[in-house]
Amino acid sequence: MLWRPRATANRIDSSFWHNPDAEAHVYDFIIIGGGILGLSTAMQLIKAYPGRRMLVIEKESGPAQHQTGHNSGVIHAGVYYTPGSHKARFCLEGNRATKAFCEEHAIPFAVCGKLLVATNELELQRMQALWERTAANGLEREWLSAEALREREPNITGVGGIFVPSSGIVDYARVAAAMGERFEAAGGELRFATAVTGLEERREEVVVETSQGSFTTRQLISCAGLMADRVVRMLGVKPGFTICPFRGEYYRLPPVHNDIVNHLIYPIPDPSMPFLGVHLTRMIDGSVTVGPNAVLAFKREGYHKRDVSLRDSLTMLANPGVLKVLMANLRPGMVEMKNSLFKKGYLQQVRKYCPSLALEDLQPYPAGVRAQAVSDDGKLIDDFRFVNTKRTVNVCNAPSPAATSAIPIGAHVVAKVKELLET
Repeated sequence: MLWRPRATANRIDSSFWHNPDAEAHVYDFIIIGGGILGLSTAMQLIKAYPGRRMLVIEKESGPAQHQTGHNSGVIHAGVYYTPGSHKARFCLEGNRATKAFCEEHAIPFAVCGKLLVATNELELQRMQALWERTAANGLEREWLSAEALREREPNITGVGGIFVPSSGIVDYARVAAAMGERFEAAGGELRFATAVTGLEERREEVVVETSQGSFTTRQLISCAGLMADRVVRMLGVKPGFTICPFRGEYYRLPPVHNDIVNHLIYPIPDPSMPFLGVHLTRMIDGSVTVGPNAVLAFKREGYHKRDVSLRDSLTMLANPGVLKVLMANLRPGMVEMKNSLFKKGYLQQVRKYCPSLALEDLQPYPAGVRAQAVSDDGKLIDDFRFVNTKRTVNVCNAPSPAATSAIPIGAHVVAKVKELLET
């Protein structure tokens, strides 16, 4: 059988050779990952290249099964991120874009605002740095005295606070599902229960081996979350980082406390700590959750304390960069582990600013797992990170606020794909 070029005027296809007998498994674009980032990218890519053959591959039985479906549902404003970083810019853009997308698709969301609460003088000093950062990131905000804080939140105790009105709440799994529906309506294809087992980047194509057969694509995009480094390694590229999973454990308050707060309540983070601390989150279903903590997980998709993977654990603990990070954060890590095992310690974290809560108020709620990239030289990679080759674009570090930032991240990926196709 002869190989021939597809007869179109578009440059993307005129140089893409394929075997007509294998037409069903040949695509112009394949996206790995059916979470909100993969589906956002797919939705925007098919708009940029209408009529092209596109496939989203997801190893789970449906979309949004991991980070997208196991987060707090917060539409972040962009308080904490370094000015000028991808996180700062994409979060600000994504806050507006997420709300607009929800309005367009009749997805419920609420703009309840976020309160950062200082509970002592040291935290009040740290709050000043956040105040300056919110200004640098272009956020509307209001400085609250202890009296103003008490007026807004009678059940919250603090010496001051910052109110950021643009923060909100939504169900990101519903957002991702709507993106997938839009992609399919435009002619895209979704394949679930299809795990990627191998990749080979050739001069004119990328071969994607999966549990459901082999596929060929002109351009590959990966939004693989907890498996991001493994996808890059399948391409024969040294990623320069390893994914280190941290389980974020939550509790839900009983319905009697559904009105305990009016806003999202966050503590003032300790700058020496890698994560933000335990907060109170109003959920879109009307409930209130407490969390998360940040506990090292011994399985990449380890949502339960008993979940352990020998492969994942050895990969993580044999990596010098990961070990360096763990040793540098040994003491806070042990505190997090203790609070994971004993609810009293967890309760103390939230009672700093909400003293009326009792131990019996902390009821079970599903955990999430954060895919945190750790560099080979032993640093937590703070910003979103992308690793690209001639025929691939790979989203490699996309923890919070990735869900909020999904639409601008997708736009960034599409722009990078266009650059690669023009070279």
